[in-house]
Amino acid sequence: MTGTSTGPAAKGQSSATVERERLLRVLALATFIIFFQAFMVAPIIPQLSATFGTSAETVGLIVPAYLIPYGIATLAYGLLADRLGIRPLIFASLAAFAVLTVLTATAHSVAALAAWRVLTGLGASGVVPLALVLVGGMFPYEQRGRPLGGLFGAMAGGMAFGSTFGAVLEPYIGWRGLFLLVGTAGAGVLLLLLPYRGFIGARPRQAVATLGDLFRGYRDLLGTQRGRRTYGYVLLNSVFQSGVFTWLGVYFERRYNLGPVGIGLALLGYGVPGFLFGPVIGRVADRLGRARLLPIGLGLGSLATTALILGLPLLAAAIAVTILSLGYDMTQPLFAGIVTSLGGMRPGQAMGLNVFFLFTGFGLGSLVFSNVLRLGFGPALGAFATVEAAAALASVALFRSEIPPGTARNLSQKPQTTQ
Repeated sequence: MTGTSTGPAAKGQSSATVERERLLRVLALATFIIFFQAFMVAPIIPQLSATFGTSAETVGLIVPAYLIPYGIATLAYGLLADRLGIRPLIFASLAAFAVLTVLTATAHSVAALAAWRVLTGLGASGVVPLALVLVGGMFPYEQRGRPLGGLFGAMAGGMAFGSTFGAVLEPYIGWRGLFLLVGTAGAGVLLLLLPYRGFIGARPRQAVATLGDLFRGYRDLLGTQRGRRTYGYVLLNSVFQSGVFTWLGVYFERRYNLGPVGIGLALLGYGVPGFLFGPVIGRVADRLGRARLLPIGLGLGSLATTALILGLPLLAAAIAVTILSLGYDMTQPLFAGIVTSLGGMRPGQAMGLNVFFLFTGFGLGSLVFSNVLRLGFGPALGAFATVEAAAALASVALFRSEIPPGTARNLSQKPQTTQ
């Protein structure tokens, strides 16, 4: 009797679970493509510099030209998602990404290329934050480590393959071919997402917010100690990671005299740890607590950057790049997990603010590093490594409350975990 009554419910639950997992894979693929095109640009800065006959520093401006508008636009997408629902926005944003990426191939100057990158950043910035919001709604907080690790693993994979194959493919298909290829791939992912529009549309829409609600929401998110420290570290860590990564192509060209293929192979390790172990890192964070992993991740980033100063053999420098990536994979996904618990009734706004700080930090990092780079790679890398090391030490105390509920029972009952 019990089996008969629970059978249909169990079957429905199983079907929903299967669809949820399939949607997660499609969202991961979309995330992979978005990050592939974002990270395929930095390694080909030397080639674009030669093509357009201008300095690498000038061409390097196309990186923040994409990343900063991307970060700013996520604030609007987060708000609109809470008002209009996720489905129309994620489809529109993915379509804009595909079209604008293809049109980028028509640029005939650095200025035109930068303009297309600005537009692409504005149009494409809804996909990843809305995917993160979907995951936050599909999984309870104590189970979000794995799916969030999967999405951030897809980000890491996009970074790895974008930074590598952007440089490797450019001599064969040209930079225009790269944008055409990625834009076409984006259109293909859009088609794969269409069968799940009903499931996405079934996600509950949040209450309509006024402009005053919007500002109160940001005030509430940043008005707690937990919110300030989490978003602050998202910004600081993204400035660090992007600042170092954006200029690694130029670093390997100047220090090791590598060409495009060599640069691509040297950067192969960036993103690989997250791509392979993202869900595993997420499970470990769920089990042991983010408080234990965050200082390690931040410290690894600082250690890897310090190693790049030392004039290591090429293979050792490539390994340092992989360790730098592992530092990213052990931090930003964990911060995103915390953010999913901050939003309350407005998860879109909370995640939009997270991605705003993430991508704004990416853009600012490339700008700040390019200015410090005037002193040379040694001082620039040293300055970034020092700040990241200080952040790692401070995080031990700042994130000590980010532990699993079972562990929290052994601590005094303080309001730290809800700050």
